[in-house]
Amino acid sequence: MDKQIDAAAAARRIEDGDTVLITGSGGGLMDADHVFAGIEERFLSDGHPRDLTLIHATGIGTREHTGLSRFAHEGLVHRVIGGHWAWSPEMIGLALDDKIEAYNLPQGVLSLLTREVAAGRSGLLTHVGLQTFVDPRQTGGKLNARTTDDLVERVTIGGEEKLFYRSLPVDVTILRGTTADENGNISVEREAATLDVLSAAQAAYNSGGTVIAQVQRVAQGQTLHARDVQVPAPLVDAVVEHPAQRQTVESAYNPSFSGELRTPLTAIDPLPFGLRKIIARRAAQELRPGAIVNLGFGIADGVANVAAETGQIDEVTFSVEQGIVGGVPAKGDVFGAGYNPEAIVDATHQFDFYHGGGLDLTFLGMAQIDRHGNVNVSKFGRQLPGCGGFIDISQNTPEVIFCGTFTAGGLDIEVEDGHLTIGQEGKINKFVEDVEHITFSGPYSREHNQRVLYVTERAVFELTDDGLELIEVAPGIDLEADVLDRMAFTPAVSPSLDTMDARIFQPESANTLT
Repeated sequence: MDKQIDAAAAARRIEDGDTVLITGSGGGLMDADHVFAGIEERFLSDGHPRDLTLIHATGIGTREHTGLSRFAHEGLVHRVIGGHWAWSPEMIGLALDDKIEAYNLPQGVLSLLTREVAAGRSGLLTHVGLQTFVDPRQTGGKLNARTTDDLVERVTIGGEEKLFYRSLPVDVTILRGTTADENGNISVEREAATLDVLSAAQAAYNSGGTVIAQVQRVAQGQTLHARDVQVPAPLVDAVVEHPAQRQTVESAYNPSFSGELRTPLTAIDPLPFGLRKIIARRAAQELRPGAIVNLGFGIADGVANVAAETGQIDEVTFSVEQGIVGGVPAKGDVFGAGYNPEAIVDATHQFDFYHGGGLDLTFLGMAQIDRHGNVNVSKFGRQLPGCGGFIDISQNTPEVIFCGTFTAGGLDIEVEDGHLTIGQEGKINKFVEDVEHITFSGPYSREHNQRVLYVTERAVFELTDDGLELIEVAPGIDLEADVLDRMAFTPAVSPSLDTMDARIFQPESANTLT
């Protein structure tokens, strides 16, 4: 195959100052790390390529020195535009220390913007991001003082306020598949997602750029079934074979992730009893038959495990933004994959569906919550997870359930006879006067009549026109000492304040929590 090269040769295809679009997702999902390592090795040996603009819609890597972290060297990158940053502590450090220009834009926006670049359009016009930190009236997605160029513009179209995200031509796209044939056709049959690899390849090709594909294996030309080809050969300039390529960081290959076979649900480990399960159980009580549901990263992803354990899994359709529809979304480091998916669609199409209001319900995390109902998950202190798909999802779903512990940093609980007590309080109060970053806007939500709950292990709040209202407390919890005194503001307390379902706090499996 004339297109087949090694990782070192692939690195030489990238020139100083190029705009490089990389695809993949956290936990090694669709991660072309072998090629990324070749780029890093070349830079460390001879100082090139340098001053790259790097674009990535999702977080890429394993929190070890892989994925996005391969590029985290002063001089290698000049600007990074990312949807999710948490998988690369090294790149976060460069951004927080003003070593690079750094932007955080919504994952779905970046995925759809890739398609706009491919189509030769000037940018993406959408409501997504209004009244959040991405709005130019706040930071415009800029993460530090060094970052000054405006990538987002607020405009009025037909009397409606929108945000316009500018297209950026792509010089190089680096993507991953499973198999390449000798002509350069790329299939993804052993991958846990397809993400936006086709749009990414088209974006580089139509920008006059280069497409580099990492694959696990090479097949004879014209032997791939046409339906299996995700990226056609004319778009692909170079193929790097890497036989040791793993499906995810957790396993070389899990056939239930790719849809090859269905894993019995008994093979999926139930959540151990504790904080995570208590919160997931209470959140899961909001599920209703027939709902199309999104699950976010973190504590929220435990809702799927609870649903599987309680028999609700067949009553709803779970989905995640990487393109998984149906089945049981995976949790932890391999979030973005799913056990027994009914369909795996392109991330771009998934976000079309999300942006258009197709979801009924979403469960998302929360790091800070303020008196207005605003939520921050993107930037707090020296933590820079980024927003990921959080804004795309939370602004477009009629019912939003935020899930998280009441405090953070050492929280320990004790449960006895269905009653919760606080063994050790967390050092960090999450209910603050004003969040540092507005990733979810409470006022915007009220304008659009969303139903919003904030579920913790000890209390449940609901968003009202006047801010947060406390509607439930856990059995055994002291309202004043354990809840109100731990908040930087005083919420309204419902005149019909209820007690959380005692069954949530029973260690044994609860099969009737709905």
